[in-house]
Amino acid sequence: MDNHRCFYRLTAGILLFLMVWPFAFVQAYPIDGYLLTGIRRLLYWERILDGTIKGTAPIAGALKKVEDIHLNLLNTPKGDSLATWPAADPALQKAVNNLFPYLNESYSITLLDISPGKPVRYAARQEDRGFQPGSVGKLAVITGFFCELQNIFPDDFEARRELMKSKSVRAGQWALYDEHTVPFFNPETNRLVKRTVQAGDVFTLYEWVDHMVSVSNNGAASVVWREAILMHVFGEQYPDLTEEAAEAYFKDTSKSELADLANAVVNDPLRALGITEDEWRLGQLFTRGGTNRIPPKGGSIGTPLGLMKWMVALERGLVIDTVSSLEIKRLLYMTDRRIRYASSASLKEAAVYFKSGSLYQCKPEEG
Repeated sequence: MDNHRCFYRLTAGILLFLMVWPFAFVQAYPIDGYLLTGIRRLLYWERILDGTIKGTAPIAGALKKVEDIHLNLLNTPKGDSLATWPAADPALQKAVNNLFPYLNESYSITLLDISPGKPVRYAARQEDRGFQPGSVGKLAVITGFFCELQNIFPDDFEARRELMKSKSVRAGQWALYDEHTVPFFNPETNRLVKRTVQAGDVFTLYEWVDHMVSVSNNGAASVVWREAILMHVFGEQYPDLTEEAAEAYFKDTSKSELADLANAVVNDPLRALGITEDEWRLGQLFTRGGTNRIPPKGGSIGTPLGLMKWMVALERGLVIDTVSSLEIKRLLYMTDRRIRYASSASLKEAAVYFKSGSLYQCKPEEG
């Protein structure tokens, strides 16, 4: 395939993670992944495609299957070469610099070209400048979540998958409040509705993770973070853990201890990848309901360099382990709808693996 492009971008308070490959899909996770994951939204799209449900089918490029998604730097000389961070390529760096003469100084970018048949090329601008990561921080949550899954089932990814598919948990106050809607599909009636998450809503772990990355639901992110903490605490007992026992743990544990543990669960896996605290850290749950239970600590920051290190580790199969890296990439296979740079018409035939974070505001200007 040609024109493989992978880049992160920080722009005026917007943190963006974007990987682009030919042939895309407008939802997260490949459509044929329902039997593997039990994510009911995928079954809805399967039934659109087979004509069971009337609706607009995805674009032709949306038909990428689970087995079509690969880690592009896994066990390759190109991937191995990135164990040492590359120097900037002069020609690519000049092209990047030419983009910015009239733009605001806050623009920052890292760009890594891993096109097949060509040498790796890297360019950057203010790559170590820190920004509020916003929803891109959910990549740290998914990393911590998969780390805890591995801790419970070190040598059995299918057991991890089965736990994600079979264990259902209730949102509770942790998921409140968030304006992002999530899909509710009833396979019996073939009815799909979208609404905000309520405290009584129940989804499988797979579906909560999907809601977190595909539609960037903050409530889902707090739930996934909560479950990662519980996996860390209860270990092999977690699969049978009840909501009552989980709530008792949070009630009986000091807030300072919870804050320390919450930080460790999502940040330690980043440190294991060589991403420093100043390059990327997460210090606060994504909802008021979450921070009422676990107070913020240490603040959150993201840099283009920290995110690029994470992307390279993912493509090399180093985010937790090879199977976890691949599954995370599948979960990032586009979002519920394309937004920001990913919505460009020039990318409609491309596969986009995307996560953006938006914590910014406009300042009034004269005129």
